[in-house]
Amino acid sequence: MSTVPELVIAAAAAARTRIAAAESLTAGMVAAELGTVPGASAVLQGGVVAYQNSVKEQVLGVDGALLQSAGSVDARVAEQMAAGVRRLLKADIGISTTGVAGPEPHDGKPVGTVFIGVAAGAGSTSRAFHVEFHFAGDRASIRSQACAAALDLLAAELGAA
Repeated sequence: MSTVPELVIAAAAAARTRIAAAESLTAGMVAAELGTVPGASAVLQGGVVAYQNSVKEQVLGVDGALLQSAGSVDARVAEQMAAGVRRLLKADIGISTTGVAGPEPHDGKPVGTVFIGVAAGAGSTSRAFHVEFHFAGDRASIRSQACAAALDLLAAELGAA
């Protein structure tokens, strides 16, 4: 039986699809999970750990006014992070994570609120979307659940789910 990271890497390799990750909440966990799979170097372009808003804005190109008004835990921020890392690392698919792992609420959002962004497609079919999650548990559990959800979204985007 294959793991989700193995399915993602196999599907991406078969489709010659390059993946990049922009991670805030998960701080590199998604890219690290993909990197455990032999052959990941054929498809994993890299990742950006964008914990601070300044990195989201200056490196990934997230709109500073959006970060000011909505904060970092926001659907549009997740989409812009995914699009930004995709552009920055010249990938076919960008995945992003942002949210609140706790122990305290952040940006007016309760602990467990997570947004995962996906940017994919080319030219006129280029698109970015997000999925909102509300996970329960402690900080480590919320981060692990967010990582697993991001990998599941990648698998679905690649038709490997």
